[in-house]
Amino acid sequence: MSIEVKNVTKIYGEQKALNDVSFSVKDAEIVGFLGPNGAGKSTMMKILTTYINASKGSANVNDFSVDTQKKEVQSSVGYLPEHNPLYTDLYVKEYLRFNANVYDVSKDRINEVIELTGLAPEAHKKIGQLSKGYRQRVGLANALLHNPEVLILDEPTTGLDPNQLVDIRNLITSVGKEKTVFLSTHIMQEVEAMCDRVIIINKGKIVADKYLKDLRQDQEQIVIVEFDYRVEDAFLQKLPKVTSVKNTHDFVYEITFATKQDMRSHVFDFAHDNELKILQLNQKNASLESLFRSLTS
Repeated sequence: MSIEVKNVTKIYGEQKALNDVSFSVKDAEIVGFLGPNGAGKSTMMKILTTYINASKGSANVNDFSVDTQKKEVQSSVGYLPEHNPLYTDLYVKEYLRFNANVYDVSKDRINEVIELTGLAPEAHKKIGQLSKGYRQRVGLANALLHNPEVLILDEPTTGLDPNQLVDIRNLITSVGKEKTVFLSTHIMQEVEAMCDRVIIINKGKIVADKYLKDLRQDQEQIVIVEFDYRVEDAFLQKLPKVTSVKNTHDFVYEITFATKQDMRSHVFDFAHDNELKILQLNQKNASLESLFRSLTS
């Protein structure tokens, strides 16, 4: 296992930031670590990167103990904290060269991570002149400098515009083919696009740990249908396996079914048999966001 956490508790004064947390992450797996503000995400990441110690329990990264083998953990982990600490007066290459000296890596590796993270067009600039998206790339390049086996990324896409989000997402997905990536984010779409698995934490406790493919199978199905006039909700309740009917606006309805089966053909046949005209008919699965809300509200 790249990461193994057993019964970790972290107490600040009288507050339990983490309460008996256990989970593991396999090699070359991209795992999203989700939770509301104050749930304990950053605390867990700081423990895994040896910035702070747990009050109880144990954690290993690449089979190294975060308590007794800190240097070994640090050498095998690339960390991008939530507030990306950069020296804005330094040039991109200058900053990376400085950190390369700390890690004792070659100049060739600096050029490799610049190419890997798409920094080449901006490498001649000072960090203070870069956009938020390129500053995140610098942080990722720095985290990758020593070619770590595990990347721990705390809110890596915060504050990015849609184009920057796509770029950083593609970069993380590409890196995740060879490395273990453990990341936190509030953007559910990013988790669904990047991650193999999601761990949800709330008030210091793990409340869900699922692979996204299994999560999608567990979810109810929602069919969105628009008719050419108002239909009574009770009438649509006659469809098989319906759990709820919601008139979202005008003549548009969200019909929830307790099944993974595609129910659009049933809705179409039902409309035909009852002389209803369909203007649109779409299918969607219950979102990760709805699961997140139900588990953390």
